[in-house]
Amino acid sequence: MEADNAVVAAVRELVDILPAGVVVTGAAEMEKYREDFAHDGSAGSPLAVVRAEDATQVQKAVRWAARHRIPVVPRGAGTGLSGGSSAVDGGITISLDRMRSITVDPASQVAVVEPGALNAEVKHAAAEHGLWYPPDPSSYEICSIGGNLATNAGGLCCVKYGVTTDYVLGMDVVLADGTLVRMGGKQIKDVAGLSLMKLFVGSEGTLGVITRAVLRLIPAQLAGATLVASFPSMTDASRAVVAIRGRIRCSMLELMDGVTIKAVEDWRSHGLDRSAGALLIAQSDAPGQACAGEVEVIRACCEAAGAAEVFTTTDQEEAALFVAARRNAFLAVEQRGSVLFEDVGVPIPQLPDLVDGIARIAEDCGVEIALVAHAGDGNTHPLVVYDASDPASVAGARRAFDGVMALAIGLGGTITGEHGVGRAKKASLPDQLGPDLMALNRRIKQALDPDGILNPGAVL
Repeated sequence: MEADNAVVAAVRELVDILPAGVVVTGAAEMEKYREDFAHDGSAGSPLAVVRAEDATQVQKAVRWAARHRIPVVPRGAGTGLSGGSSAVDGGITISLDRMRSITVDPASQVAVVEPGALNAEVKHAAAEHGLWYPPDPSSYEICSIGGNLATNAGGLCCVKYGVTTDYVLGMDVVLADGTLVRMGGKQIKDVAGLSLMKLFVGSEGTLGVITRAVLRLIPAQLAGATLVASFPSMTDASRAVVAIRGRIRCSMLELMDGVTIKAVEDWRSHGLDRSAGALLIAQSDAPGQACAGEVEVIRACCEAAGAAEVFTTTDQEEAALFVAARRNAFLAVEQRGSVLFEDVGVPIPQLPDLVDGIARIAEDCGVEIALVAHAGDGNTHPLVVYDASDPASVAGARRAFDGVMALAIGLGGTITGEHGVGRAKKASLPDQLGPDLMALNRRIKQALDPDGILNPGAVL
């Protein structure tokens, strides 16, 4: 009873030190902040949700948490796929969804952005100045920059243009004791001190709470050409990917298997060939004649790998329909049952082995695995579909989930290319990193968060 009274008093203190309406404590109001898109069952019940409006409020909340040794889970838009922003029992969630400011400096070609701003909003703001922010997750319309930074998100364009960390020039972070540190700025080159921004990008809220970022922008992407090739199998398609990447770097190289194609068509028809074993969507944004040359290379590689049909277009609206089909894959597959979301990657030459191995795992475990991929990076998203009401199906799905991660590690790859470790993949991280790297990760965590209050249970 005494402990309960202390918690109540502490929460009342939190409410008092922040403006009215910032701290949410009602169970119904907090429910939507408990889980991310993964719905992996790891979410607890927070004491409160702090809907911070600025960095000062984040500092006050973190200082309060540090005094009371209360866990803090930072949260963006909640579109994560690894349980990385799931609430914890007895902790608070700091939601950054109200911090949405975007300021574009066209002369410096940067955007100064708060973490709650959506990826799509940053793209739109940049486009008004003839500029482009390339990181391009499938969920770009609904995912936040803070979440992108926390997981080092990639997306459809990263095969040519890189991932989030490649566009971060500066960052403000609130540390575990409430100190706000400002790193970098608008300058393009800066090697003063250790490269700490690289440490925080991808740290999934375990080292600090990001409250501001300076993002590099580039000139707007050129309109190019799109090639769509259908294949009898994913093995054939993945061999085409290996051949293409051995010769050119496309601006997009995406892959969907037959299960995903059918799921997309069942959910919302995009005019895809339901009989195809795999569909490859490639784009070139090279200037002038170079674009036509790249498309011919892609075509030749696809035909040599056994493509059943190859289609090309320079009509941007037509191309957008195929890209939309790829972006809608996760939502479409979810209509088939409960889903465990994977995010494994391998070196490009091992992509066919990964694809074949995933098919064997699905058969051995008696589950359906839909497979989509940022194929040009060797980054695949196996989606394990199962019946949550059937214990045998649940068990098979878990075996498949673990088996896919073990397969990727065995091929010299990774358990996550862009979604993060979160809580869903935490158990497999030591298998990839080994004891020495795990120990080094934990020493860094201990140095920056000695009381372990920042996103406990995630990653490490």
